[in-house]
Amino acid sequence: MTEHRQRTTHRGATLLADPLLNKGTAFSPRERAALGLDGLLPPAVETLEEQVTRAYEAFHGYDKPLNRHIYLRQLQDTNEVLFYRLVTEHLEEMLPVVYTPTVGDACHRFSSIYRRPRGLFLSWEDQHRFREILRNRPHGDDDVDVIVATDGQRILGLGDQGVGGMGIPIGKLSLYTAIGGIDPARTLPILLDVGTDNEELLADPRYLGRRKRRLTGAEYDEMIETFVSAVEAELPNTLLQWEDFATVHARPILTRYRDRLLTFNDDIQGTAAVALGALSTATSVASTPLIEQRLVMLGAGSAAIGVCDMIRTAMTEEGLSATEAAARFWVVDVDGLLVRSRTDLTDEQRLYARDDSDAAGWNGTGLAEVVRRTAPTALIGLSTAHGAFTEEVVRQMASTCERPVIFPLSNPTSHAESSPADLDRWTDGRALIATGSPFPPLNVNGREVTVAQANNVYVFPAIGLAVTASRATRVTDRMLVAAARAVGRCAAAAQDGDDGPAPLLPPLGGMRAAARDIALATALAAVEEGVAPKATEEELRDAIASAQWTPTYSGVDSAV
Repeated sequence: MTEHRQRTTHRGATLLADPLLNKGTAFSPRERAALGLDGLLPPAVETLEEQVTRAYEAFHGYDKPLNRHIYLRQLQDTNEVLFYRLVTEHLEEMLPVVYTPTVGDACHRFSSIYRRPRGLFLSWEDQHRFREILRNRPHGDDDVDVIVATDGQRILGLGDQGVGGMGIPIGKLSLYTAIGGIDPARTLPILLDVGTDNEELLADPRYLGRRKRRLTGAEYDEMIETFVSAVEAELPNTLLQWEDFATVHARPILTRYRDRLLTFNDDIQGTAAVALGALSTATSVASTPLIEQRLVMLGAGSAAIGVCDMIRTAMTEEGLSATEAAARFWVVDVDGLLVRSRTDLTDEQRLYARDDSDAAGWNGTGLAEVVRRTAPTALIGLSTAHGAFTEEVVRQMASTCERPVIFPLSNPTSHAESSPADLDRWTDGRALIATGSPFPPLNVNGREVTVAQANNVYVFPAIGLAVTASRATRVTDRMLVAAARAVGRCAAAAQDGDDGPAPLLPPLGGMRAAARDIALATALAAVEEGVAPKATEEELRDAIASAQWTPTYSGVDSAV
C-alpha cells in the first residue's frame, strides 16, 4: 500500500507546534533533515505503537482522574494522532477520563487548568463579527463536519459553569473522532459566552469568561439567531450539535432550528436514543414488548421529556396511537406527578400530564406513591436527585414486576438516583440496569458483570458519521429511532456465544466498530426520509468506511 503523504510549508518548531502534523519522535531521519527538525528531537526514532506504549505508561503515572484528564488534553494539543490512537486502543478505560464524569471537574476548574486555546469563544459584544470569527477557526481552509456548541449553563449535573463549559464541546468532539472517526481537522468546539449567574465564578479573579450576568429574553434569542445565521453562511453543510443548554432554552432552540438546518440536541435526542436502545434490549430480555411497558420517569427537564418523546415515537412505529403511547407514561418532577391542573407545565410536558382524576384518593403524588399505584415495568431517572430510587421505591416496584427495568441516568455519578449494587440487592438480582455514569461491575454468582452505561457515545458519534457520509441535510426523529434500534442489535450481537447476563448495551471497547453499523442504520433512515441523496445500502456502507478517519501517521514532505 502506498503511504499517504502530506505537504506543508511548516518547518522546525512551527511544525512541531501543529498537533495535526506533529509526529514527535516518529519523524524519520529523512523527514527530520528535510523539515528542519534535526536537533529539535531526541535521537531515537519511534513507531506510533512505541509512542502509545510510552504515553500509556505516562497516563498511569498520574493517580488522580483530573490530572489524567489534563495529561490527555496536553497530549491532544501536542500530537492528535498519538492522542487518538491511545484513546481508541484503551477506549473503555479512557472514556470516563476524557468525558464524564472527569470532564465535570475539568469544567469546574477550567480557568485554573487552562493551558492552550482550542475552538472558538463567541461573546455577545462580538456578535456583529460572528462570521468573521468563524473564519478564524483552526484549519480555516477546511470545511467543518461537526460543531458542538454550548452556553455553559447546565453542565452535566453541575449547573452554570460559564466559560468553563468549553470542556464539554472539546470532550464531546474528541469522542466524535475516537468513536465515530470524524476527522479532527473538521471538528469545531464553540462556547457561546452569554455571561454567568454563578456567584463563585463572578467573584473569582482568575475566571476567564465574560464577567457579567447571563443574557436573557430577547437579547439571548438574538445572540443564538446571529450565531445560527453565521453558521448557515460560513459552514452551511455542518452538523451543529447543541450541548448542555438549560431546559428553558434547550427545547425552544431545537424546535426553532431543527427544520432549518442540520442540527440536533444531544441531551434531548442523543440521551433519548441511547435510553431507547437499552430499553429495547431490556424488553427483549424481559419478554415484555415495548408497547406493553408502563414507564415512570423521574425528572421533567428537557432530557427527561426527550427520552419520553423518543420511546413514544418508537411505540407509535410499533402500532400504538400517539394518545395510547403517551398514556404509558407517568412523569414525576420535584412537585410530584405531572397533572393537567398544573399551570407550570410547558407544552412538551403537558403531553404527558395525567387527568387529575387518575390520582384521586392517592396519598400524594410523589415517586413512592406513583410507583405503588401504577406498578411500572420501567423506572427511569433524569432528575439529578441523588438516591431518589430508594429501597422502598425499588422493592415496591420489584414486588409487581418480575424483571424491573431501572435506569438511573443522571450524571455525574454523585447525582445518580441509585447505585447498581443497591438495585441488584433490592431486587434479588432481577433488575435490568443501565446507568448514566460509570459504576464498578456487579458480582453475580461469583463473576463480574459490567454495568451497562447509557452513555450518549453510543449514538452521537454515529450520527456525525452518518450525516457526513450520507450528506444528510437534517436529523429526524426516525433517524434517531433507527440509531437506537441499531444500538440494541449491537448489544444482542455482543451476547452471541456468551451464557452470562445479557448486556443491555454493546461493550464500550468495541464502539468504534459498532458506530459503523449504527451509522449505516441512521443513514438508511435518512435516505428513506428524503433528507439525504438516494443511495443503496452498499453505497452507504462504502461511504461510511471512507469517511471514518483512522489515527495513523502520514509521511510529511516540505512544500517549500
